[in-house]
Amino acid sequence: MAETVSITINGIEMQATKGSLLIDKLLDENIHIPHFCYHQALGKDGNCRMCMVEIEGQKRPQIACDTPIKNGMIVRTKGEKIEKVRKDILELELINHPIDCPTCDQAGECKLQDYYMESGFYSSRFALSDKNNAEKRVDLGSNVMLDQERCVLCLRCVRFCKDITKTAELGVISRTDHSVIGTFPGRPLDNPYAMNVVDLCPVGALTSKDFRFKQRVWFLQSFEAICSGCSKGCNIHVDHRKEKYKDDLIYRFRPRVNKAVNGWFICDKGRLSYHNEQENRFETALIEKSETNISNAIANIFKELSTSKDILMLLSPSLSYEEMINCKNLSEKLNIKLSGYSPNTYDEIQSDDWLRQKDKTANRASFKELNIDETKEFFEKSLNESKTVIIVENSYFEENLNLLENKKVISLFSHHCLTIAKSNIALGVASFYEKSGTYINCDGIRQKVVSQMNRNNPMKTITTIIEDIKSMIEKGTL
Repeated sequence: MAETVSITINGIEMQATKGSLLIDKLLDENIHIPHFCYHQALGKDGNCRMCMVEIEGQKRPQIACDTPIKNGMIVRTKGEKIEKVRKDILELELINHPIDCPTCDQAGECKLQDYYMESGFYSSRFALSDKNNAEKRVDLGSNVMLDQERCVLCLRCVRFCKDITKTAELGVISRTDHSVIGTFPGRPLDNPYAMNVVDLCPVGALTSKDFRFKQRVWFLQSFEAICSGCSKGCNIHVDHRKEKYKDDLIYRFRPRVNKAVNGWFICDKGRLSYHNEQENRFETALIEKSETNISNAIANIFKELSTSKDILMLLSPSLSYEEMINCKNLSEKLNIKLSGYSPNTYDEIQSDDWLRQKDKTANRASFKELNIDETKEFFEKSLNESKTVIIVENSYFEENLNLLENKKVISLFSHHCLTIAKSNIALGVASFYEKSGTYINCDGIRQKVVSQMNRNNPMKTITTIIEDIKSMIEKGTL
């Protein structure tokens, strides 16, 4: 077991793990410490020198990213002397940096910009004509754009490709103050996690071609969620904005740190999946292919459930735990057969030995917890015996529409699909990020999502629809 020791930081005594890095303790305690090259997922590198601190008994300032904690250590991160050292280092970083803040996508979340404002560098001692110039728009591949002039050579991106993805596409080209980041000839940035270098970059050198010039970050709102792309349930920030006279739109997903699930990163496919959330939405109600209002559609669903005896309800494994419980309660109340059969949601090619799973659904583990049958035998037997099929966000019939012949079909979907065209009653519902709920990932970790989307015309959730039907059942009237 690791030994715990006492240290003092800025006059406050606290406990820390002996031998651990001082910068980790500072970051864990939310003590401000400027840094570029250090990242907890990548470890120490010691090249930017910005994380200088004073340690009592040491002749000169030390970098916190390469200083192991010892018992009785007295550390100061503030003070005229240490701040002067950091200011001098920052001035060297700024010598060749372009004045791009007004047009830079990173403005508002740029560490160099933040440190510059803290330092008070409001005049330069270096002539603009003497600055070194480099390439401004270098397409590295995998939706990543490089501006070599903005780079502070923290080497986070290089270390990520070398140590994390093991693909090593990036390296340092040239020498001294002409050094720049680039790819090796004929070898673009190309791996399933490449866009993580955009998040790792502390400045505006690496930007996302997908998000580039779409929004200023200070206009965006954010809420915490999980990626719905596979059963890993990677933690993300959902950045969205509701502009005046427009609907609330998602502009990007960013990885959110959860060391037990995804660490600091997400895959590129999951990162870009927000496009699927907003495209091809099904937002109406149909009865026999004619548009109607939501209340009328729900009333007709209730009528069908009240008069039909042989009913199968097919659930998506990406529904929330709460939605599954409501569907299960309704099925038990009305003697409806409940299935979670969805063999089409597995993709062996997608999976790897890190984050990406072959199961492309967000909550299959809840089927097991709620004893919802997802076997082929139960599904086929129930389908053959049923006269009415209720399909809740399950895409199985997309390639098997012939199985719905001579069936009464009720479908609840958030996005347009072929199944809707086969449905007698179809109702649009809230999408994954428009509703709140609980999800259990492939490792059995339970995670809660609380949506903060604010649409002009919010869609009903599955839970709300089920509650409306239950209410009608209790009243016994349409």
